Amino acid sequence: MSGYDDRDGFIWMDGKLVEWRSANVHILTHALHYASAVFEGERCYNGKIFKGHEHSVRLLKSGDLLDMPIPYSADQIDAAKEATLKANNLTDAYIRAIAWRGAGPDMGVASLNNPVRLAVAVWTWGSYYGDAKFKGAKLDIAKWKRPSPETIPSEAKAAGLYMICTMSKHAAQAKGCSDAMMFDYRGYVAEATGANIFFVKDGEVHTPKADCFLNGLTRQTVIGMLKDMQIKVHERHIMPEELESFEQCWLTGTAAEVTPVGQIGDYNFEVGDLTKRVATEYERLVRA
Repeated sequence: MSGYDDRDGFIWMDGKLVEWRSANVHILTHALHYASAVFEGERCYNGKIFKGHEHSVRLLKSGDLLDMPIPYSADQIDAAKEATLKANNLTDAYIRAIAWRGAGPDMGVASLNNPVRLAVAVWTWGSYYGDAKFKGAKLDIAKWKRPSPETIPSEAKAAGLYMICTMSKHAAQAKGCSDAMMFDYRGYVAEATGANIFFVKDGEVHTPKADCFLNGLTRQTVIGMLKDMQIKVHERHIMPEELESFEQCWLTGTAAEVTPVGQIGDYNFEVGDLTKRVATEYERLVRA
């Protein structure tokens, strides 16, 4: 496909649909220089956005956490997403809603006088990790760590928080891996660069406590599914040395959905029955 800046279709920007190639911002847009942007990634299945309203609510929360009030309600953001899907004739798609500090009278760190803008784009996007759904993704271990919540608003899905993820994923891809697993600032297992992580041991599930990284909506959904299956879930701090004791592993996220992991660094995992069951049940749920 052509680049993301050169496609047919429409993008919703600031209350109206514009042609895809015309959806541009000025070079002195504040977000480009100071990362004053928050976003959501969502998927639409069979014409229905999975947890669409929850994503809209979280977008607003992220804006508030960055002192960047978004001038739309959650219902208005929902309507914008629906309008964008309709304009592009898509019923199965990835949805990116993004809010940012635009160009204005301020061009320094402070930007209270600059407008907060909002856009929604949609496109078709297959499996985030390719054929990893069948054989398990291969992950590197990142050298960068998720920072302390005393240094960043870790509950926000903020653009600036992804820079170390970009660097970590580039390094992983250079080694032939699909992604990288990150530790947090204390040395505990945290997450992958754009997905939460789960492990299985003796029929029970262990997942890092989301106290310094985003508590993903897919993560929350899968935890709920596991509890409905009467499978015990431990949300806790996980030490690196525990990795060798886990039997199965998977990632969760809107883009990743439920993706099995076959290897993290020198540690290997089977794509076992529970992993397959969770992936199948999640697929059924989002298309229900």
